[in-house]
Order: sequence, then structure tokens, then C-alpha cells
Amino acid sequence: SQPASFAIGVLAELGADGPRQLANALMALCDLDQGSFKEAHCIDIHALLEMWLPGLKIPRRDDYLAGGRWARQSFYDAIYGVAISILDLSETYIGLKLRIQQVRHHNERDPLPVPMELVSDLNDQPTSQLMSTIKEAVTKISVADDLAQTALDDLRSSGRSTKDSDLCTSACQAYKEAFAACAQVISIDKLAFQSDWFKAFFRRNYDALMVKSIYDNIVDDVDEVRVWMEALRRGSMGNTQSQPDPFFICPEEQKEQDLIDGIIDALFFDKKELEYIKNDPLVRMLIGNDPGHYNFTIITAMGVITEGKQGTELHTAIERLEKERGVATIRADTGTARSIDYNANKIEEAVNIAVELKRPYGLVGYSQGCANEMNFEAMMISGTPDQQKVITGDYGLVCRQLLFSAANGSMHGPATEAKVHQLITMIEEFLKYQQGYFSRAFISSTIDVMNSGLDSSAFQKFLGGTKSFLPYASRTFWREAQHLPHIPTCVIRGVLEAHTTPESLDMLSNTLTKQSGSALHDSQVHVYDAVGHPVYFKNRNGRILKSTDMGGAVQRTHHWSPLCEEVEYVRTDRDVEHGVFDCAKDRHIFPFCDVNARFGIIKYADVEN
Repeated sequence: SQPASFAIGVLAELGADGPRQLANALMALCDLDQGSFKEAHCIDIHALLEMWLPGLKIPRRDDYLAGGRWARQSFYDAIYGVAISILDLSETYIGLKLRIQQVRHHNERDPLPVPMELVSDLNDQPTSQLMSTIKEAVTKISVADDLAQTALDDLRSSGRSTKDSDLCTSACQAYKEAFAACAQVISIDKLAFQSDWFKAFFRRNYDALMVKSIYDNIVDDVDEVRVWMEALRRGSMGNTQSQPDPFFICPEEQKEQDLIDGIIDALFFDKKELEYIKNDPLVRMLIGNDPGHYNFTIITAMGVITEGKQGTELHTAIERLEKERGVATIRADTGTARSIDYNANKIEEAVNIAVELKRPYGLVGYSQGCANEMNFEAMMISGTPDQQKVITGDYGLVCRQLLFSAANGSMHGPATEAKVHQLITMIEEFLKYQQGYFSRAFISSTIDVMNSGLDSSAFQKFLGGTKSFLPYASRTFWREAQHLPHIPTCVIRGVLEAHTTPESLDMLSNTLTKQSGSALHDSQVHVYDAVGHPVYFKNRNGRILKSTDMGGAVQRTHHWSPLCEEVEYVRTDRDVEHGVFDCAKDRHIFPFCDVNARFGIIKYADVEN
């Protein structure tokens, strides 16, 4: 009694995690055991499906076994092709469902939100106060750069440190006045950071704070950062031998500016970015934020393999951040190889706890955790009024940090998908050959076992957890997602080299290079994919995210950079020699918090609080 579109909708829900899941469901449905029914009461599942799906022919397994008319072809290939066709037919249903279930705040044709200074509508022109504040901020940036360049020339000629130079003191004060002026601009127009001049200054500060974070770790001898930087320096110079070199091991014997040069040369991968950062006087001043606690909470969501709220990723850096800046951190209880919808719900639970603290929060995602957090934000914006308030209220989201983001998927996804498909068809071909040696009952039992495994809850959850790495899933997500335009996004991206590759990632790294044809990756995501906006799908929301993506210089590092104790069991002698797991953990979160606090996006806490 239901229309054909109803059947398509039902099958689309079965295949919510992709065509492979739907193909497994169709095989289980078509091979459903009806032995408890009389023959007259049995249902011809194939004919029923074909009646619901006009134009599609449902393959029968017997036709693809030995002796069947399609014996030379693959039954799995045939059923998989049907699954793809069904999902293509379901696009209308999926679109209607999402329009009913989700709140759409804007249409594709709506104008993009832009900074007030760029508004061309005569009825919505920026105020004179804003324009005068912008002019003042731009002027102060220029003045501070001039003073800092003069101070830098003096430092290079005299060999003094920034603390011993009156010129540096004046330049630092000028920069702080520029920071305050930029914060004033943000307070008037919360989209102002999207302007070219502001975004460039924001990015300069982020890179400068990245260098300062590592410099402070070296001077204060935090964790094993000196060992890591020494190994990184040797590797960047083409020498991976482990002979003692006192450059970073004994920082007190080096000049301040020489240490900064060493950090920049060893840390950053791209030559153009490296030279730009090295010649930026802002970086050389080593300007820190004023002391005090931030009124801020971090929500973390880690990678595809995680222990959720019991995880220990970045725990030493998190403890230092709380001690120094009073920033609380709540770990979302995301699951290993679970879908981005499941993990988004877990992030929502963590955010609800953060909101009770009555402090604004920021999202820190790592690897697949970036996709989870992007999905959480989209889910909140398109959800109920209470959900929208959680993300846009007084204690809502203020900034994002993406660590080695897999939100744009990974080449590992489609490559593994193709290999799994080929493996299944090879097993099928092998079983056909065995029909001459084993009974039909044994073959049927083997097929039933395979169907049970493919249709099991654990296997289906695994498919759901890995689908975000696949192009079709990434495209579907970015097509429907909505994100806030006033939230700046910082990123950390990495590229592997011989001296920064953990031995346990050698095969994975080489496989990704071979599969993609590019070595510009961190072993799991490519540098041009690990950004804060969609790369392979263009729409209004994608353009909004691109305007909020503040970027970050590419570093010489690997995908497991935030991990330490978690990967202790795979640490080898070569890893110890190269210090690949001893990398500075603070750099993953300290610069992100400090740069947003510097421009007033993160507020300082009141003294009494």
C-alpha cells in the first residue's frame, strides 16, 4: 500500500553508512532463511524488491555460483552495484528528510556574512567608530612593525636578548597596543578577523606564539623538548646521527636570536613560510600574553582510535595550561571507530558539562575528531532552540583548533575501500572453485557465516566509524553542514620526512605516498586536506569556513604528534634516536589559546572568579 519512494527511503536508512553496508543488508535480506514457512507462504524477496524498485534487477546468488548463467561474474559486484543505484535514487528522500529534521538558517543564494568594512550595501554601511578603530589598529600594527624591525637590527648587531634591549621593550609595548586596538575592532564587529589585514596579522601572531611556545619549553626544559629539537635540527640539516650537539641541549650557551633561528629552521617545512617567519620582527620579539587566567574551557575530541574521556592524549600540556591559564579541559567520550553522528552526541554531552561551568568554550579536534567536532557544530546549529543556545549563547563556542584534520577525508579511505572490495570478490571466486570439492550444504553454511559477519553489529559500527574517510561520506556531510561565521579556526598540519617518521608508520606512510602520488602528508592526511574548510565540495557554508580558516605554517612532524604514552608500546630504538615521540606537546594548544586571548576572542577571567 506504500508508494515506491517509501521502500527507497527504508533501504536508504539501511544504507545510511554507505553502499557497502546496504549491500550487506541486501545479501542478508535476499538469503533470509524461510525454512519455517510452507513453500506456498514463502516470500520471493527478489521479486518484491524488483517490484519496489522498477528498473533495477536484484541478482540471485544461485545465478553466480558454479553452473549458473553468470558464474564468471561476481555476485558481490552485482549486489554492490544495486546498492549504489538505490542510494542514487534516495537522494530526493535524503534531502527531504534533512530539510524536515534540520533547521536551515540560510539558503545557498543568501549573501555571505562579511566584515562590516567590506559591506557594499548602502543601507548597512560600517559606522564611523568602526572605521576609525580599524584605521587606528592598522596604523598601530605598522608602527609596531617598524619599531620591531629597528630593534631586530640592533639585536643582530649587538647579540643582546630582547629583555636587555630598550628598543625591544618599546616595540613590544607598541605591539600590545596594536593587539588591544584589534581586540577593540573585534568587539565592534565580530567578523572583522575575516578581513585580509586582520587575518594576516592573526596568522603572524599564531606562528609567533608557536615559536615562543617551543622556545619557552626549551629554556624551561619541559618534558623532552630539548632532545626532540636537537634531533629535529640534525634531521633538517640532513644529519640523523646521534652524536651530542649542545645547541638545544644547552640553550643557556646560545644567543637568544640564534635559538629562534634554530627553532624556525628545524620546525617549519615549507621554505617560503620558513623565510617569512624568520624575517618577521613580531616572531623575534617573543611577546607573551599578560599573566592571568582565561575565562575559557576546552572540549577535546580525539582520533578514530581513542579511549574517550579516559584518554591521556596531551595530558601533560593540558595540566600545564590549567595551572598557568586556568583553562579547564573536558574530554568528549568519543568511541573508537564509531560514526561521526555517535561521536557528535558524545561531544554534546561534554559541551553540556562545559556550559554548566558558565564559561565560553573552544573545540580542539585531532584527526577524525575534527570531523566529529565539525559535525557537532552543524548538529547544534540545525537542532532545537536549546541546542542552538548551547553553541551561540553567552557561554557558547568561540574558537576552533584542528590538529592534523581528517575532516576532508583521507586517501587511506577510498584505497582501503577498493582493497576490501577486491578481497571480498577474490574470496567469492575462491569459494566458487571449491564447489567442486565440497557439498552444497557446506558452501551454503560458509556463505551464511560470511553474511552473519558482514551483517553483525560490530562490523556495521566499524563501517560507520570509518565512512568519514570516504569521499561520498565527506561530500554528503559538507553538503548539508552549517557552521558559525564568527568562529576563527586555527590548524596544525604536518609533513613527514625520514627523520620525523615513527618506525611503526613507515609502511603506512609509504602506502599513502604510493596510493596518492604525493609525499606531502603526515602518514594519514595530506597537507592540502588538513585545513579548516572543505576542499572537495564548494557551497555557501564552505566559503564561510574558508573565510574563518586562519591557517598555520606546515611543520616537520607526523600524525601521532599529540601522542606519547599511548604509543609507548611501538616506540623503537630508531624512534628514541630521532626523538619522534618527544615533540613539544604544548604547541598543540598553548598558541591556539593565547592567540585568541590576544585578540579578545577569549576573555580573561575576573580576579574574584
